[in-house]
Amino acid sequence: MIGIRSIASYIPEGRVDNIAQAESFGRDAEFVQNKLGTTTLAIKADDEETSDLCVRAVHNLLAKNVDLKLEDVQALVVVTQNGDAEGLPHTSAIVQHKLGLPTHAACFDVSLGCSGYVYGLYVLKGFMQAAGLKNAILVTADPYSKIVDRADRMTTLLFGDAATATWMTEDPVWELGPARFGGDGGGAEYLVVKDGHFHMNGRQVFNFASLKIIPHMQEVLDELHLSFDDVDSICLHQGSGAIVDAIAKRLGDNGSKVIKDMFGAGNTVSSSIPMLLEHYAFNNDWRNTLLSGFGVGLSWGSALLVRPTR
Repeated sequence: MIGIRSIASYIPEGRVDNIAQAESFGRDAEFVQNKLGTTTLAIKADDEETSDLCVRAVHNLLAKNVDLKLEDVQALVVVTQNGDAEGLPHTSAIVQHKLGLPTHAACFDVSLGCSGYVYGLYVLKGFMQAAGLKNAILVTADPYSKIVDRADRMTTLLFGDAATATWMTEDPVWELGPARFGGDGGGAEYLVVKDGHFHMNGRQVFNFASLKIIPHMQEVLDELHLSFDDVDSICLHQGSGAIVDAIAKRLGDNGSKVIKDMFGAGNTVSSSIPMLLEHYAFNNDWRNTLLSGFGVGLSWGSALLVRPTR
């Protein structure tokens, strides 16, 4: 059974003071704490490219897992919409070369944002099973600092840079359970890049996430005849403090199962869910955890991870 064995992340050392940023737009520290959810944002160095963030995350994964060797990696998938330079060639090819991965490793990108980790898990699992592969790495890296306009209050106060690397293999710690996916290009204009800068309609995105995601997660649970009462934890994309809080509130008593943590980095797009899993999902007695990513597209994906019975 192909699933998740281990996860590691890389957060650049650079930081933006989000309270100072907010004050320049007439917002106070309470707004930053309650609505945005993070007082600092991580930012990559000027000489760091997307591929460099990916490489750092993979190196951290290798350092955590001495039994994982580069020569054993048979596939590398990078989830990003902000690749190196002008986006060609695919970022995974550049990462393969920088890492020194064997040239027989399959390398390709998945062009998705905040839902990309959930999609990436199932794309890579299916690819591995179809090709008979045993070890692969799923990387997420979406440095929005490359496209955010610091004069745009709607985006500059939210997004930070980070990367993660997930080892997918047989004998996993977490198996991939049922999943559901969806997309609505009618909302494409709500999160879009124009003239080199990212633009977001925050109100529309908030309404979409707060209304769509709970019924979508319930569809996943219905496949196993489960309810939210049966779930040990819920790892949502950390779009903003307000979005996470709104979904948690709608869940009633089960809202306490929602994990909220931006790690002082901000909304790290496709990296937010795996960062939650890395820090919360491996050293406890959880039997399952529910994931949901949502954003650019509009696109959304929800899934249940299950601990295998030994």
